[in-house]
Amino acid sequence: MSDDRDPTALMNEFTRQAPGLLDQVLSKLRTINADQADAIAGLTPDPFDLSHLDPAAPGAFGGLADASPATGSPTAALPPAEPTPPAEPTPKTPPQSLDELLGELDSLTGLASVKEEIHRQSAILRIQGLRQKAGLKDPTVTRHLVFVGNPGTGKTTVARLVGGIYRALGLLSKGHLTEVDRSELVAGYLGQTAIKTAEVVEKAAGGVLFIDEAYSLAGDQYGQESINTLVKEMEDRRGDLVVIVAGYPGPMTQFIAENPGLESRFRTTIPFPDYTDEELVGIFTSMAAKDDFDVPEASVRAFRSLLALQLRDETFGNGRFARNIFEAAIGRLAWRLKDVAEPTLDQLRQILPGDIAPEPAPRAQSPAEAS
Repeated sequence: MSDDRDPTALMNEFTRQAPGLLDQVLSKLRTINADQADAIAGLTPDPFDLSHLDPAAPGAFGGLADASPATGSPTAALPPAEPTPPAEPTPKTPPQSLDELLGELDSLTGLASVKEEIHRQSAILRIQGLRQKAGLKDPTVTRHLVFVGNPGTGKTTVARLVGGIYRALGLLSKGHLTEVDRSELVAGYLGQTAIKTAEVVEKAAGGVLFIDEAYSLAGDQYGQESINTLVKEMEDRRGDLVVIVAGYPGPMTQFIAENPGLESRFRTTIPFPDYTDEELVGIFTSMAAKDDFDVPEASVRAFRSLLALQLRDETFGNGRFARNIFEAAIGRLAWRLKDVAEPTLDQLRQILPGDIAPEPAPRAQSPAEAS
């Protein structure tokens, strides 16, 4: 005989009757093994007592999760999962103090006159800030600087330190260095150059904008557009931007003099002298010591001999020359030990006189090789 009742009603009916049916089955099981009745009765809770179960609870009866129980207490909810604690943020390195930055400046090889001028500028700006806090009048002291000198004389390194020093004095909010040249300021057509220069200044805001070979902006309308934009941005952001322009002494002097907007804003020029032989030896040996290399006295003499052969004009690299010779010496050391299976610690560390040599000049091609 078919049952015409609704399937959902049948399912609910089964759900209500299921505990009772199972009770009957388990009651029969109790009588089958009377010998174990005492042991079963001693269990707490009784494993055959189903009155506390919810037949609609997940996992009780397949397909019945949505059915409502006829009697009994609500199903106990699972305790909420413990929230995953947020990852600890990576601690940021605290910015250097004024004393630390001035100490780093003083530790640079040579540059005695540069160090003295940076100390003087720092003192002037510090007192200016204190007078302003005290409500005193104070003449406006421009923060922008002109660095003049040959390549490799430490201009970029000092510019980075100036950014940190000015931040420590409360004159800049970030103190970072943004280094650019003409190619990063000038675009291919008028109108776009102003936008490009303004974007660079936006990136440098809060720190130091360092323009190397700034005189390359002179001589055409594109560079002039960049200069005009730069002057406007320096005025608009005078409270949180420092601009340092750098290059060879002669061209930089002419560049500043021919642009009235720049001349009134760049009143302090700091010359960077070439390094002496002793200073370059010190730069070379300090580079080696910093990277765990030893330079015996014989190797120092080899460096001095190589240094004596250099033409000291505007093409000489100064500190870059020392850096290039050091890096070339590391390459020669590695080549010298290429067949040594287990080099000793001394072999890995020592730069020998033979490792110090100029880079070989490019060999001219013979007519046969060129053809």
